[in-house]
Amino acid sequence: MYLKEIKVIFHKELDPLYPKEEVDSFFYMFMEHYLELERFSLVLQPNTIVSKEEEQPFFEGLARLRKEEPVQYILGEASFMGLKFKVNPHVLIPRPETEELVSWVIKNYEGKSHKDLKILDIGTGSGCIAITLAKLLPKASVLALDFSNMALEVARKNAELNNVEINFLNADILDLNIELGFEFDCIVSNPPYVREMEKDQMGNNVKNYEPSEALFVSDSDPLKFYTSIAAFSLGHLRPKGSLFLEINQYLAMQTKQLLVNNHFKEIDLRKDIFGNFRMLKGTRP
Repeated sequence: MYLKEIKVIFHKELDPLYPKEEVDSFFYMFMEHYLELERFSLVLQPNTIVSKEEEQPFFEGLARLRKEEPVQYILGEASFMGLKFKVNPHVLIPRPETEELVSWVIKNYEGKSHKDLKILDIGTGSGCIAITLAKLLPKASVLALDFSNMALEVARKNAELNNVEINFLNADILDLNIELGFEFDCIVSNPPYVREMEKDQMGNNVKNYEPSEALFVSDSDPLKFYTSIAAFSLGHLRPKGSLFLEINQYLAMQTKQLLVNNHFKEIDLRKDIFGNFRMLKGTRP
């Protein structure tokens, strides 16, 4: 079968579910992943033929896309700040908003000595935050924490894939009995923050496939992770150490007030590229 014919089939099957540009993106991602061909290859060689064996993963993936499964889970990988990460349904798919948070952390420490810089990532998931920081701040010492052993298994593979050394810890930040015995210069976290009432705003690709325990919190106590993280950070940040958080845009002011109540200083609330308040930084006194 011609490769261009498979592209036509993708559009016929998927255009009712997704924007045409997104269907194009799916097809080219499959092309690159399964055939190791760049998207311009189809323009240069429009009559490229694929064998029955080569076309099989395209049609298997197409069937999964029709069920609105995330393409990253189908391919088993996602990109984050130019790096590749293995992903599966035990971890969230890295998102552009989180890239902005990581970029902020990096800019905060750019040009400074990283020799003794100690960073903690709380709720590491795939490890995208911790691993990217370790990669781009190579002299820093990074510890990544998660309550899920399944997530940590993915994160360890990603650390190896990206050739960085990270210490991993299986622990639950809601258990305030965690005692690490040393202090950090920087604590960063993208904890669960989507309220149950907001579920209807999310696509089926998120609701039906990504790990709910890494996404959702109860309507009655939506800031429970931030409450624990703030209390933990007061005891584990060095004086003048920084806490960086990805937050729920609808609870931005409440989350900021939580840091004020915990005596954090120099609190900075920032918007993402979409104009939503999604990042927060506080400094330990």
